[in-house]
Amino acid sequence: MLTKRIIPCLDIKDGRTVKGTNFIELRDAGNPVELAMRYCEEGADELVFLDITATTEKRKTLAKLVRKIATHINIPFTVGGGISTVEDVSVLLENGADKISINTSAVKNPQLINELAKNFGSQCVVVAIDAKIIDNDWKVVTHGGRNATTLLTIDWAKEATERGAGELLLTSMENDGTKVGFALEITKEITNSVTVPVIASGGAGSMEHFADIFQQANADAALAASIFHFKEIAIPDLKQYLRNQNIAVRL
Repeated sequence: MLTKRIIPCLDIKDGRTVKGTNFIELRDAGNPVELAMRYCEEGADELVFLDITATTEKRKTLAKLVRKIATHINIPFTVGGGISTVEDVSVLLENGADKISINTSAVKNPQLINELAKNFGSQCVVVAIDAKIIDNDWKVVTHGGRNATTLLTIDWAKEATERGAGELLLTSMENDGTKVGFALEITKEITNSVTVPVIASGGAGSMEHFADIFQQANADAALAASIFHFKEIAIPDLKQYLRNQNIAVRL
């Protein structure tokens, strides 16, 4: 039985870790290198680093900061933000990233998924999907949640995996930063529709929320930020709780 993964997320702006609600009202959450080291020591299974304004500011992800973090951790490390070419990915992998995450650039140019999977292998390509309820349907939004599209989330999830995505990172814009729990229904719909691992993101506020997303929606991993950054939930305690709920985790 595959173990479920717990993944802290470092949202980076101006070289600092930040956290907001529904992608806005950002507040400082600390030094990304120090946080990464702490999560590694606490038993996080992986780490995700998202340069959240790279796309809207039309610049590349901070390769130097990626290298700095990578030299201090020994767990899989996914990096996203401003990636739009094969060269961008090469730079990040050379600086210590294990996987890369693409979002807006994949929606604008779906062929990019095929190119990256062909050049680096599907296991390296994570397609991040930001989903929002628009006209009573879960639709894809881009540019850090600022731009709506007509793409249905479920259709895009299927297309991304068919094009070679090795993993999906699904963030509910409705739940992000609210601490009311993950978006169970859309997550379950996607886990039932694709054959690759699905990371659920957006809304974690309690240990029960993690149990729900694993047991009710069959997510392969759960990602959270503020509850870990501000020590509201400790990863070792969370993993022990999940183990007690008969959920397979790596202790």
